[in-house]
Formats: sequence, C-alpha cells, structure tokens
Amino acid sequence: MEILYTGDPPSGYGRYALRCLTPAQMKSISSTVISQGIAAVVHLPADTYTNSLPVEAGSRVLLLEDIQDPGNVGTLIRTAVAFDYSGIILTEKCADPFSPKCIQSTAGTALSLWIRRTATYLDLVDELRKRAYILAATDLHGQQGPSLLKEPDRLVLALGNEAAGLSDALLKKSDCRVRIPIARTKAESLNVAVCGAICIYLSSLK
Repeated sequence: MEILYTGDPPSGYGRYALRCLTPAQMKSISSTVISQGIAAVVHLPADTYTNSLPVEAGSRVLLLEDIQDPGNVGTLIRTAVAFDYSGIILTEKCADPFSPKCIQSTAGTALSLWIRRTATYLDLVDELRKRAYILAATDLHGQQGPSLLKEPDRLVLALGNEAAGLSDALLKKSDCRVRIPIARTKAESLNVAVCGAICIYLSSLK
C-alpha cells in the first residue's frame, strides 16, 4: 500500500510508502470536490469476486441482496465494521463495494472485513448454515422482533433491495424473519441502511 498526501507527512503511516503530491495532483485523482489531502493506493482483495468463503468466516456476517445504491452499501459496510462483523456477502446486482461512491461512504473501512460479491450467494448461505449459522431475514411482514438477533452465536443478517426487499428464495431459507416495529401510520418503512444499522447494533448486544 502507498499513502498519497499533500502538505505535511501524515503520522501513523510509517510502515507504508509515502508520496507527497501537489494539491493540483491530488485534485486530479480524487472523486470528491474538496479532498481531505490524503489517499491510499491499495491492491483489491483477490477473492472478493469469488464464490468461496474464508475458512474462518467469523461469528457475524452481513448479507446484502440487490441493494443498488452505493451510498447504502458503503454505509452498511462502515456500520458492520464498527460493530465488529467479520464479513459481507453481496449479490452481483448490489452496488460494487469498491466503486468510488461506495468507498467514500465506507470512510476507509472497506478493507477491514472480508467481502464476497457473487451471483451464487445462495450457495454461500447454504454453506454458512451448514456451519451452524442462523440466517435472520429482515422482512416488513416478519413476526419476530429484532431483539432475538443478539441470541445466536453465529449469525447471518440479510437485508434486501430498497424497493423489493428480500427474494422469496432467501426468505424460504431463513431461520427467522425480523421486523422492526415503527409507527406505520406515519412512515411506511425505513431506509435499508437505517434498518441495517439498527439490526447490526442490536445483534452486537450480548
């Protein structure tokens, strides 16, 4: 990894190669209007776009099915990292986790957990369930409250498309269907990133 910066050398990056750029050079490679004056050149994880799980997947995994807004995907990655999720599975129809807007929304956390983006995500779900993971699906018509998310030792939390929610195929595989109680006479639903943040937080309470 190489750290690019403008101004004074940043502290805390001594183990990486550093390269000083002019403000004009930084602006030419930055996708933001106002750059923070620091960027990194990294190799993308080679197994991101494969259909193989890590040998040790960790205790909590986030599954995103066809979430298309890169801001939502990036926010969910950042939230999952903040609450110590080990990995994220995304469908091919999800926004690319390494697209510029998604990376910006992750606030630098995208490499802090393993990521798989694949069309055969249901196979990964089956594999995780064989490893004793509980698949919890968020569902507007679910009958169970989100407090049960703190119970499983191994959890896969599934969030669906902004408009359509989770597919029937995934709902049929789920061990439980979780619904967040809200004042539905005033608001029909929550943004998927907000719903995910609530569920991710509740699942971290042991």
